[in-house]
Amino acid sequence: QVRLVESGGGLVQPGGSLRLSCAASGTIFIVLDMGWYRRAPGERRELVATITSGDDTNYVDSAKGRFIISRDNANNTVYLQMNSLKPAATAVYYCYHRIKGTPWGTTGDYWGQGIEVTVSS
Repeated sequence: QVRLVESGGGLVQPGGSLRLSCAASGTIFIVLDMGWYRRAPGERRELVATITSGDDTNYVDSAKGRFIISRDNANNTVYLQMNSLKPAATAVYYCYHRIKGTPWGTTGDYWGQGIEVTVSS
């Protein structure tokens, strides 16, 4: 059993910054990919950023140059530093971890409960 807990969301003015965190706990042998998705009101879920176990990163075009994804493998945590925020970034953000629970087990994707980010003056 694995649990992901997100933190760091909230209300911020346009141009401001927020740092999201997502920590995993439970039966974890190794965390492979980590990432963030978001769902804006009335929109489909969108990939924001991903980071592999080798620290290769990928961003949605709207996040490039302003968002930074990073990871702390010792604490099974992924971060999303969001700078120069725009109202279009308003959404519920969901983290995920691709986890192998045991050396002989299978790999599964686990999701956080979602955290709200509102960019508004």
